[in-house]
Amino acid sequence: MTTDTSAVTVSVATEGQDTLQKFIFDNAAVRGQFIDVSHTWQEVVSRHAYPLAVKKVLGEMVAAAALLSANLKFNGSIIMQIHGDGPVRLMVVECDSELRLRATAKLDPDAAIVDGATVPQLLNATGKGRFIITLDPADKVPGQQPYQGIVPLDGDDMATVIENYMLRSEQLDTRLWLATDDSTSRGLLLQKLPHHGGKAEATPVSEEDALETWNRAVMLASTLKEEEILATDIDTLMQRLFWEETIRVFDPLHPSFHCTCTREKVGNMLKMLGEEEVNSTLEEIGHVGVNCDFCGQHYDFDKVDCAQLFVTNAPAEVLIPPASSIN
Repeated sequence: MTTDTSAVTVSVATEGQDTLQKFIFDNAAVRGQFIDVSHTWQEVVSRHAYPLAVKKVLGEMVAAAALLSANLKFNGSIIMQIHGDGPVRLMVVECDSELRLRATAKLDPDAAIVDGATVPQLLNATGKGRFIITLDPADKVPGQQPYQGIVPLDGDDMATVIENYMLRSEQLDTRLWLATDDSTSRGLLLQKLPHHGGKAEATPVSEEDALETWNRAVMLASTLKEEEILATDIDTLMQRLFWEETIRVFDPLHPSFHCTCTREKVGNMLKMLGEEEVNSTLEEIGHVGVNCDFCGQHYDFDKVDCAQLFVTNAPAEVLIPPASSIN
């Protein structure tokens, strides 16, 4: 369902749920999305004691992953990763086609991270950081590999990193405004779509008019301050920014926290490590314990469990190993 409105007044927030609100500008090739993913973000931070600067970047990645995923038309997951060369070695956010999210970060054990540290300071200290987006279909045919785009880590903040990726890899003008603190993660995405000359539109619009709408939307959104995004709900932000615009608002979507780890996947990960390494751990402490990086779930394998792993013919395939520690 869609709603046409010029003075945007829609009630999209649902108590206890996160919200992603899509909208498009009428007669212009511009689409947008607001997101409030605070409940999901609270689930993430409740499981990890990250420094403030790390939480800011990871929380912005959570919002951004859902915003990008909502525009994909395929059954599968988008996996957003940063491989860093600073005090933060890895950040991962995964979002599936139902907007179910999980996230984690790995820090250098000796990392000393100050509040206010930027993306380059955290993840690109020597210029070797990499930003990766993987599209992993849930219904892959035999032999099909996930699509993966890898670019240098280009930008001083998460919004700029993603904007540069989208322009470089997808040739799509994208602007993002992201804000995160300990309890809140929100954002706004605007995209300028290819212009088709108004042939499919009720009222034809010129390329110049479409560009003017895009520039005006970006200008309005650029008035947002981080504090305003954190303190203001989606309804109010839409009304405040676009009350003079004619936009079409779609039914809201509801992202949520969900971890896909299972005992079977952890077993496959142990098989990938190899029988020799698993047996070495068994000889040392008598069992193998694995904690999921994303949700903290603990899985324990005794000698019998481990023996069974290496006598089956089940494939050992895991896109992102869920283990944060093995002991």
